[in-house]
Amino acid sequence: MPQSSRRSVKLFLCGDVMTGRGIDQVMATPSAPQLFESYVKSATGYVRLAEEKNGPIDKPVPAHYIWGDALDEFIHQQPDVKIINLETSVTAHDQPWPGKGIHYRMHPQNVGCLVAAGIDVCSLANNHVLDWGRAGLTETLATLQNAGIETAGAGANTSAAAAPAIIEIGDASRVLIFAFGLGSAGVYNDWAATDDRPGVNFLEDLSRLAVQRIARQVAHVQRPGDVVVASIHWGGNWGYDVSKQQRQFAYQLIEDAGVDVIFGHSSHHPMGIEVHDERPILYGCGDFINDYEGIGGHEEYRGDLSLMYFLTIDSTSGSLIRLEMTPTRIQRFCVQRAGTDDTRWLHATVQRECGRLGTDVDFTDTGKFVLKWAGD
Repeated sequence: MPQSSRRSVKLFLCGDVMTGRGIDQVMATPSAPQLFESYVKSATGYVRLAEEKNGPIDKPVPAHYIWGDALDEFIHQQPDVKIINLETSVTAHDQPWPGKGIHYRMHPQNVGCLVAAGIDVCSLANNHVLDWGRAGLTETLATLQNAGIETAGAGANTSAAAAPAIIEIGDASRVLIFAFGLGSAGVYNDWAATDDRPGVNFLEDLSRLAVQRIARQVAHVQRPGDVVVASIHWGGNWGYDVSKQQRQFAYQLIEDAGVDVIFGHSSHHPMGIEVHDERPILYGCGDFINDYEGIGGHEEYRGDLSLMYFLTIDSTSGSLIRLEMTPTRIQRFCVQRAGTDDTRWLHATVQRECGRLGTDVDFTDTGKFVLKWAGD
């Protein structure tokens, strides 16, 4: 199909990508390892825990290492746009946010790990992007920009933080990515951008007024053929419950603000998926890359398992055409295709949670999942 007449856009989405702390330590240019946590005082401690659990990591790893089998899946799927929630400050700044217990930092010279995967957009409205202060955020924004990666959800002031990342797809379509962070996911009120202060695009609540404000922002830039993504960092880390308030807010963004895809994150495990007015709502995509190997607690949620989400959207109508998911597992800080038992466990879990939201999940003979919904 000629690009000027194309009718569909394929998006790659995934859960939180946390390239700081232990993962930064195995890269070519690690940051100073000092941490300010209650129990772990050096980021190398997370490397040790991972190696004790799953075996040694041959350090330093090449830039592409952390993506592992995801790289082959990108080649197979050929998404038009790759969007991640980057929960890491990319900075050499050494003053952590005071009083915050956990700080994620990746050295700017390691940004090649994002370039190696061809990441197009980093959503930054989350609870770790200011871990190393406003100076750290400023360097994060500059580093990503210099690497050719667009950002959404954080900026030098209110206007910049609220502005969408815009990716052009051929001559007729664009993808607009707006990003928002909420206190329910641990984003501090003090992190909100102001007219004269850098920060995140902070969403105080899920009210009708918030929907109206977002609707105005979308209407200001949206044009025919655009696919609008709302990246929302909300809710807790563990548990499958989706609140009535979250569901209502998602519906209103679709009905009243022109949003086509709700890309939710903060949960450390995949949550259920809903389809409203032919628009997908991913309430929580789970962690995709982190340094949690060897950390005990919450084993029943299998936080080491995740999904690669590939969404095909009709750019003319904004409707979901197909949502395919590839199950993965993080091991030795590297994304791997999930094994048979892990895949079946993940399928049963996601199918259960989707069933509560009126959708279903087919298990294909290639070990992937395909979302099914009424009217599909």
